[in-house]
Amino acid sequence: MLSTVAPGELAAVVTSLEMRERPKPRPLPASPLRLARWAEPSVTAYRTLFRRIGAPWLWFSRLILDDAAVEAILRDPAVVIHAVLDRGGIEIGMLELDFRIPGECEIGFFGLVPELTGKGHGDWLMAQALALGWRPGVERMWVHTCTLDHPRALTFYQRQGFIPFARAVETFADPRLLGILPRDAAPHAPLIVPPS
Repeated sequence: MLSTVAPGELAAVVTSLEMRERPKPRPLPASPLRLARWAEPSVTAYRTLFRRIGAPWLWFSRLILDDAAVEAILRDPAVVIHAVLDRGGIEIGMLELDFRIPGECEIGFFGLVPELTGKGHGDWLMAQALALGWRPGVERMWVHTCTLDHPRALTFYQRQGFIPFARAVETFADPRLLGILPRDAAPHAPLIVPPS
């Protein structure tokens, strides 16, 4: 059965995946990158990196929140944000772990700038995520991805040991038409402008 998506809106199939036990230790893949706790990012710096990583995949959730709401997330001690740094110390990726539900760790955001996609750095970043997320008391790690994400995202998470457990369809106003992201972002998701 097909459901019509109105012009000016997008729909994505969201798949949620989980791990119920800590994976066996494995060697950390080699990488020229390093991970640093980003303890006090400004809202502007956070959104700049969020946009650099996520615009190709239409990440917009933190761009539509007001500054106070983003600040509250950034300052919540149960939300741990790390920046991926290149050799020059420039932020080129993000790992955000959310421990706000007791006994759980959600990988809230996981990504690298588009220039690094497909070069093996994701395995290194996921090894970091698993090492940091499976802290004492955590019984479940989980993540979600959607059909607007990188086409290999779902299989990447499964290869890392995450098991799909739920699927949903999300419909929302196209952030490109709202001026939140550039109109040329995410060319894999055609922009359908409503009639005037």
